[in-house]
Amino acid sequence: MCGIAGSLRLDGKRIEDHWLYSMAAQMIHRGPDSEGIWCDQYVGLVLRRLSIIDLEAGKQSISNEDGSVWVVLNGEIYNLRELRRELESQGHVFKTASDTEVLVHGYKQWGKEFLVRRWE
Repeated sequence: MCGIAGSLRLDGKRIEDHWLYSMAAQMIHRGPDSEGIWCDQYVGLVLRRLSIIDLEAGKQSISNEDGSVWVVLNGEIYNLRELRRELESQGHVFKTASDTEVLVHGYKQWGKEFLVRRWE
């Protein structure tokens, strides 16, 4: 089972990387296969990964093509193939075979409506 942590600063101060690395170290038992840390000035995401899908290229955090959307995920997307085909037909370019990557492309394409979208 993966481990996810994060930090959001609302006081205008920058997130310090050492806090994120400390979070990751505390969760190493949750995901021994890899560690992913992403941080901008006010938001930090941490993931300890237990690799199941796309063992090599599926490292997280994952972004869309232009880096405007980032995500970490612990779970599985069951309609991955259908989502991926539709997003690729809309011009999205995938870097991995990971199911996590459809989240950033789906959000970029459909916004929050992506979360309730149905395929037939």
